[in-house]
Amino acid sequence: MTAGTGCVGVSQAARFSLVAQRNNSLTSSGRFHVLVFVFTVSIGIAVAFATLGAWPILPFAGLEMVVLFLAFRDVDRRAQDYERIAITDDRVRVEWREIGALRKQELSRYWAQVVASRDGRHVALRSHGRDLAIGRHRSDAQRLDLARDLARELGTGRDAQVDPFK
Repeated sequence: MTAGTGCVGVSQAARFSLVAQRNNSLTSSGRFHVLVFVFTVSIGIAVAFATLGAWPILPFAGLEMVVLFLAFRDVDRRAQDYERIAITDDRVRVEWREIGALRKQELSRYWAQVVASRDGRHVALRSHGRDLAIGRHRSDAQRLDLARDLARELGTGRDAQVDPFK
């Protein structure tokens, strides 16, 4: 997870802005090169054993490579996911990108409240009876920090509301 503050492309200048995204240690091409390397080594070892008579290892090596490919594909699909929160003078805008789908929600800043569980597993913006979960790319401690920061920025004059039932 990386986070930063900066312009979020809203029509008004944001008073508070936060972007959180996954921490991707490899680029898409880096993941491809790792996959090719592991594939080559694994299939090479499997072929060597097959030539020595242990041919049943080939289907298992192939299955292992299919599962690894599917895992890498899933990581690649989620690599560009992010969450963006921007607070302007009168609006709170939350934008998510998950597996290529972009979702946006806009709340009135004056009605928005921050709700958090005591352990930080659940942090949400609440407005008009709806909870909007936020902080999906953060640890529990980071979500609690986010809740405190948002409560301060919303100008509620109090810390995030702790919901004892969550």
